[in-house]
Amino acid sequence: MPIQYKKNLATFVDVVTVDEAEPLLNWLQERRNAKVNLADCSHMHPANLQVLMASKCAVTAWPSDRPFSAMLKAALEN
Repeated sequence: MPIQYKKNLATFVDVVTVDEAEPLLNWLQERRNAKVNLADCSHMHPANLQVLMASKCAVTAWPSDRPFSAMLKAALEN
């Protein structure tokens, strides 16, 4: 499963495809204090990035791949 959901934490694993965007949006809309862990994410479809940008949720961990992490930080950090 590309996104593992726990109470208020979504952990992205490996490749997160466009199919995960709508469930991610629904999950985030139900949780005010949601956080995401991107440490194990190797690729994310832009639809998921847009959902994260719109939700402004906190990121608890960034990917180890430096260029990927830098791109995500540029888009998601306030």
